[in-house]
Amino acid sequence: MTAEATLPSRRAARMASVQRHTAETQIDLSIDIDGNGRNEISTGLPFFDHMLAQLSKHARFDVDLRTVGDLEIDAHHTVEDTGIAFGEALRSAWGDKAGVRRFASITVPLDEAAVEVILDLSGRPFLHYDVDPPGEKILGDPPFDPQLCEEFWRGLVMAAGITLHIVMIRGRNTHHIIEASFKGVARAFYDAVRIADDVLPSTKGVL
Repeated sequence: MTAEATLPSRRAARMASVQRHTAETQIDLSIDIDGNGRNEISTGLPFFDHMLAQLSKHARFDVDLRTVGDLEIDAHHTVEDTGIAFGEALRSAWGDKAGVRRFASITVPLDEAAVEVILDLSGRPFLHYDVDPPGEKILGDPPFDPQLCEEFWRGLVMAAGITLHIVMIRGRNTHHIIEASFKGVARAFYDAVRIADDVLPSTKGVL
């Protein structure tokens, strides 16, 4: 049997569904990491929906997500808990990570902005977030606070058990900076989760 013939059977199971219901948020999420970027996303935050759609599209993850949160109080719970649910779904979907490439890095531009992303499916949660946009909220209904992106990534990293560095190289437009970061993480995921062979990429025997 050729290596190519064995890959679909390994990839077929790389999907997961997560329900996270608390007093602050109700989240229903399904993900297929071997998809084509199809997505249906609703969080009540239009700009956040747009960023999650970028994550889905450029990682080639199929994503169905509905988050209902206490936006009348603040968007923090909605954004952070969505990150936690994403991380839980990813961790479940990729299983023991046998055969994945594991490491990935990329620098993604968007006009004047450029963001570097470094990713390791390490099993060890660590986030280095060095992104400092100008600070104004992004207009929308309701407006979106870009500082919440760090909370999204932290929730995802801790739940997924990965190492993620996101570093802003340059940029002036907040929208461009945040979008470049989401696209960068997406492309790093696309590379890192790709099946290269059937070998677990760790000398410890577990990842």
